[in-house]
Amino acid sequence: MRSMYPTLRLLWVSMGLVVGLYGAAQSGGTDYKGFKPPINRQLFHGYVDKEQKAALRADGHADDQFTGTTNEEINFLVTRALTQTVDRLQYQIEKDSLSNHAKKVAYIRGLERMLQNFTTSFKAHKFNPSSFPVVLDVYETAINEDEKNESIESLIDKQSYDVGNLLVGSGAFDNSINLKNARNALLHKYIQLHPERAFYTLKDNPDVPFRDSLIKVAAYKYPTQLYDFAQANNKLGYAIKNVNDPLVKAVVKMAASGSGQLYFPFLDNIVKGKQKIEDVNAVLGDDVKYYRLLVRTRIDYVARAMNKDTAYGYTALMKTLERKAKDIFVREINALHESPDAVRFKILQPLTAQELYYLAVSSEDEIYTSSYVAGVYPLMMSKIGNRGDSLLASVGFDRFKKFIKMAAGYNTLNDFLKSFPKGEDAQAVMTAFVNGLEKSEGLEDGVDVADSYVNISERNKPLANYVLSLAKSNYDKNLLKNNKQGIVMYNLLYKLFLSADTSNNIDLSKEFGIPPVYNINYKSLTNDSSGKVVMQVFFYGDEDGKMNFNGFIPAFANGNWKKTDDNKYWLSFTSVKGKPMVVYANKWMDDEKQPGELDKAQEALNSYLEEKGIQPTIVVHRGHSYWVSSTIEQIKPAAKIVILGSCGGYNVIHDVLVHAPDAHIIASKQTGKMFINQPLLNILDEKLRNGNNIDWIPFWNEFRAKAGKIEGFEDYIPPYKNLGAIFIKAYNSAMGVTDEE
Repeated sequence: MRSMYPTLRLLWVSMGLVVGLYGAAQSGGTDYKGFKPPINRQLFHGYVDKEQKAALRADGHADDQFTGTTNEEINFLVTRALTQTVDRLQYQIEKDSLSNHAKKVAYIRGLERMLQNFTTSFKAHKFNPSSFPVVLDVYETAINEDEKNESIESLIDKQSYDVGNLLVGSGAFDNSINLKNARNALLHKYIQLHPERAFYTLKDNPDVPFRDSLIKVAAYKYPTQLYDFAQANNKLGYAIKNVNDPLVKAVVKMAASGSGQLYFPFLDNIVKGKQKIEDVNAVLGDDVKYYRLLVRTRIDYVARAMNKDTAYGYTALMKTLERKAKDIFVREINALHESPDAVRFKILQPLTAQELYYLAVSSEDEIYTSSYVAGVYPLMMSKIGNRGDSLLASVGFDRFKKFIKMAAGYNTLNDFLKSFPKGEDAQAVMTAFVNGLEKSEGLEDGVDVADSYVNISERNKPLANYVLSLAKSNYDKNLLKNNKQGIVMYNLLYKLFLSADTSNNIDLSKEFGIPPVYNINYKSLTNDSSGKVVMQVFFYGDEDGKMNFNGFIPAFANGNWKKTDDNKYWLSFTSVKGKPMVVYANKWMDDEKQPGELDKAQEALNSYLEEKGIQPTIVVHRGHSYWVSSTIEQIKPAAKIVILGSCGGYNVIHDVLVHAPDAHIIASKQTGKMFINQPLLNILDEKLRNGNNIDWIPFWNEFRAKAGKIEGFEDYIPPYKNLGAIFIKAYNSAMGVTDEE
């Protein structure tokens, strides 16, 4: 197609179709048949001319052509629309004897607004430029209808939302008859395109004629949103309360309760008469009983989903179950990590094997290694008669990929697989673990498989070889079916698995088109033109944060560093020898005695860095895993190394890469330890102060020599073994997913 554009353009020029209307803004700068607009409307035509120029520049090039797509023919047609067609419309509006001055001004200003909206929407990736010639054609027809005092409703109804939106948004037809109907039709088109925005759209437009029918449809797709909007004391809230539908009525009843969210996970069973709100009331005062009801309902919903009967509130149920598992059980057994097992794990004793299973798979990002290995796992297995096959069958294999990943990470996978009565059953489980990733809705299952392999390869070579062969056979199968997602996922896994053995000399950067995995160039860590390396450390306001902060300060008490800032909320240390480096950290604040002060400390430091245009390339989280989301939210895209002294589960890795797509992530499978974190930071600081590149394999060997004897060191994952993070980066690169997406 690229060769067509010059030919079309030459033909266009040779036929004399490049025409101009008025002033330098018009294409070619020529008059349109010698026409000049009346002086009382010249200003408005000038506005149109200005917007024509802006629209042509929307592609990033200040010239007289639009080249905003990769299709040259489309570029040609859009260029012609922005120049010739707009010029012709300006001429026709002026020469039309049916329109008075006010009408002509409205139509000319409408052109101006459409051009403005085209430019804004195109830059925001919200408008397909190929539709713009259609917009102008329909606009011309709409002018003819409007001049005859006829409604443009049918015109809008026939067009796509994008075309209709530009027409209605032009303002040219604000006084047209039945414009309200046209706008309603446009709203309906928008909601069809974006059903997840239905309630938000109805909130701003509560009087549309299709309101009640749309509430019913949206309620079954987005019951959680229905719950939120049913609580509001506004027109939409009142309308929802009057809709006669069993699901809507049930949600309205829940929303009226002070504990509505606690009923919501059981919505489907309540609507279908399998449970009553009174059944939920009976367990609300008992955390263990409520958790048990959540697990029973989850297992029921999973069984139904296997028969393609997906329950309403399915997602809400799992979120509530995860929250309760952490709040009631995991945080307690974590906090008692120094207590005798009989005390520490007493709260787990009433739970069934299935309830312990869900506790494990719901708390990957928080559960301590010892909490899992010494508490949850052995108790779960004893309560299921040490039969792993029975356990998975009893939960319908729900989230079993997550469980297998955790078992591999905590070194219980071999024990778990040995509990199967037949070796082929265990092999079948691992086959199911690796197979079917192309059917997954997201990347989490693929990341779990990727993350598991390093642990499997270090502890069970035959099993690792089997998993490797599964990745290859799945790749071949998807290749035959031409399933792009499957091809990409299994090719990535196969190459990642091979790379785990460094003797295979797999260059992941070259294979996947991603930044280097095994090293980071020193220069890439320097901050803009200053040449400084900038690190930001986040501390939190509990006792653990206090201990970490007090252990952090002495690391700079030598002749290589000096304190350069020290105020109420934050401080910084700057290198005085070697290469320039600055380490910023918020001060520890006692959250109990000074609530909100810790947030102010971090905000104060962030504001300073933003004001000075400083973007840290190294970010360090020093705190429990339940604080990690707060740190991640503050990471900037410039971050190249992110050190998390807490779990590196899928959600954590994914969220880091959303904020910093090129980040090398160091994470621990449990909350980090000061006596491991500090040696890591000391080694890193010294290498950067000396201007060294960071080569992760020798770096990790040095780190192991200094901290490897401390219990918990093996829980730390270096970037080149963080296969989940590499998998996400490589998948996004292969599928053409941009940083913005």
